[in-house]
This record gives sequence, structure tokens and C-alpha cells, in this order.
Amino acid sequence: MAAAAPRRALTTTEVVRKRLEGGQVEWRGLIFEGLLLGSLLVAFAILVALLVTIFVSGLPVLLERGLDFFTAPLAADPGRAGVGQGIFGSLVLIGFVIIVAIPIGVGAAVYLEEYARDTWFTRLINTTVRNLAGVPAIVYGLLGLAFFVVIAEPLGNGGRNVYAGGLTLGVLVLPIVIITSAEALRAVPWTIREAAYGVGATRWEVVRSHVLPYAAPGILTGTILTLARALGETAPLIVIGAIVGTFRYTAESFVDQLSGPFTGLPTIIYAWAKRPDAEFREITSAAIIVLLVALLTVNAAAIYLRNRFERRW
Repeated sequence: MAAAAPRRALTTTEVVRKRLEGGQVEWRGLIFEGLLLGSLLVAFAILVALLVTIFVSGLPVLLERGLDFFTAPLAADPGRAGVGQGIFGSLVLIGFVIIVAIPIGVGAAVYLEEYARDTWFTRLINTTVRNLAGVPAIVYGLLGLAFFVVIAEPLGNGGRNVYAGGLTLGVLVLPIVIITSAEALRAVPWTIREAAYGVGATRWEVVRSHVLPYAAPGILTGTILTLARALGETAPLIVIGAIVGTFRYTAESFVDQLSGPFTGLPTIIYAWAKRPDAEFREITSAAIIVLLVALLTVNAAAIYLRNRFERRW
């Protein structure tokens, strides 16, 4: 009996035509799509459940106490405790991040993308920066404890002050600022640079008048979102001692406040969450709502500024 002829493999054109004409159902693709959809629905359900729990517990506190909850200092009595010191501390820390991380990060990105040559050393720096962006925040807290606290020790409170906290958060978000700024600069079409060089502009004039304005929306969006991450960080501040501190409203000057004990809104939430009292759990949920609103406001500002700059340029 003659052997059966081997089955001819379908060409690419025939496979495409078969799919367009409605061949057999691709079950593996449908199963994979269903798993992805299921994962999304599970994650979304967990998020909704957490948000509903927080708002049900914390919203009555905000409605009952109103502005007093936002301005009251820390206290042992949950009925009188507020997040005023935490909001003030977070704003001061974000100010340090703006001063330290953004100028250095944007400047480093401009140098790496516009001035540095493509050498093994430059590629090593880029790789190192990207690796540092994935380092856990607690590691930066240990760095701040071993380095910045020692440096800030002569400034007061044994080095556990705002200076150490601000520098720690600044170093934490610095790699992210560099990466986002570099990606925004890399997205600028090379034809813009060539056109500027063609009319006799120097490299500095090209960067200042053409590249940076074009990349400004991406740089601004990245830096603002970076500030949002710094605003919500807790672990580094706990390591360097913010959890045990408060801001001294009775200090002689603002400089004295910076040199003394400090705290932040995330660390206050962490401290209250450990208390067993039901009243503290309620004000913890209220503080979480305040932090969520702050983070959403920062993200909304980033979107607004990005759209405004895109229309402008």
C-alpha cells in the first residue's frame, strides 16, 4: 500500500486568508485573553473594596471635624488629633526634593543625552541609573541613616531632622527624574537639532532654545509624578526617625523647626494604623483620604501642565 503524501505547510498568505475568512477559533488566545481580563477584574475589585472601606470609615470623621482635622496637631486623644503637622512636614520635605532632585536630575539628563559621547562609561552610568530606580525605598532609608543622618547631626536632633529626610527622599527619586527627563529629551526629533545647527546655532543655543522647550511637557510631567511618589513614601522616613517626631510649633524660627524632630503625613498614617483603638482606625482612614486627595491633585496638575505645554509648543 502506497504511503500517504506529506501534508503541505500553509504559507503566510494562506494563513492570513484563512483567518480573515473565519477559520477555526483560536482557543489558546481566547483563554489567555480571559485570564488577563480576570486578573484585571480581581485587581479592580480589591481596589474598590479597599477604597470603599476607607471612605466608609474615614469620611464621617472629615465631615464631623471639618477643617479642624487638617489643622490640629498630633495628640494622644484621637478626638483631638489631626494631620496639620503631617501636612506641614510633607510640604517641607517635598520642598527639599524640589531643590535637590529636580535641578540635578534634569541637568544630568541633559548632559547624558546632549553632551556626553556614546562610550562604555556613559552606557555604564545609564545602566546604573536605571538599576537604582528599581532599588527598594527601604534601602535608601538605610543610606540616609548611615550617611545623611551623620552629615546632618551638627544641625540638631542627632541628625534625625528635615535635612536628612529631604536629602534621603531627594536621592530616592533622583534616578526617576533622570530617566523621565532623558526619555523626554530623546523623544525630541533629531531634525529640530539639525535645523538649528544648519542656521549656525551653537550646541547650548540648540539645547536652550529648541530641545528643552520641546521636551518641557515630558520633563514637567515626569518630575511632578516623581514628587507624588516622594509624597507617599514612608519607609525611608521611618528608618531615619520621622515616625517618632513632630514639628515644634513653638520654635523660635523656621530654621529651628527644620533642625528639630519632624514627621510627615505617611508616617502619621503608619503610626496611627498600629494603634489598637477603634477611634484611631477611623482617623487613620481619614488621613488616608487626605493623602489620596493630595496624590490625585498632584497627578491632575501634571496632566494639566502637560496638556498646556503641548498646546503651547
